[in-house]
Amino acid sequence: MKSIQSLILLVFTLLCINTVSAQYGNGYNNGYGGGGYGRGGGMGMDRSMMQGPQSSPSKPKEVPAEETAAKIVEQMKPEVNLDELQAIAITNVLADSMKEQGVLLKNESSSQNEKIEQMKALRESTNKKITAFLNPDQVTKYTNFMDNFKEIKKTKKSKKKKDNKENKEVKEDIETGKTPE
Repeated sequence: MKSIQSLILLVFTLLCINTVSAQYGNGYNNGYGGGGYGRGGGMGMDRSMMQGPQSSPSKPKEVPAEETAAKIVEQMKPEVNLDELQAIAITNVLADSMKEQGVLLKNESSSQNEKIEQMKALRESTNKKITAFLNPDQVTKYTNFMDNFKEIKKTKKSKKKKDNKENKEVKEDIETGKTPE
């Protein structure tokens, strides 16, 4: 008799839990207001499900430092003749350096001049760590690679600035009613 009472109590409890979880949405629509409490017709979806992933277009997605460092080392590998062990070690050094750069740039308590000095010190430290992994022949190749890499970055930046200036001029011409010649 006691086992039958226990079984009935267990079934009753399970039914109650199921009813309660149904009221709270049972994981769907986060309960209270998903598809029928006062909005009418929502087919069981709330607005956040229909809009898809929300992201702010003004803030670009940050690329992880490891990914950027890996790309740089991939470009460096053939020019400096790195073996796999050197490539891994240099990738780690560059990733750590980039993370530290991010910390330095986000530090609001330092002035611009202090940040510049800290960045120079970080760059020197990084170069020392990287050259420690290279043989003398590779060091000269690394130096040449970095000089070329800096020039490539400068030309990309100046191109972007030039393109931005041209775009601004076209916008100004459009706003003032001038036609391009």
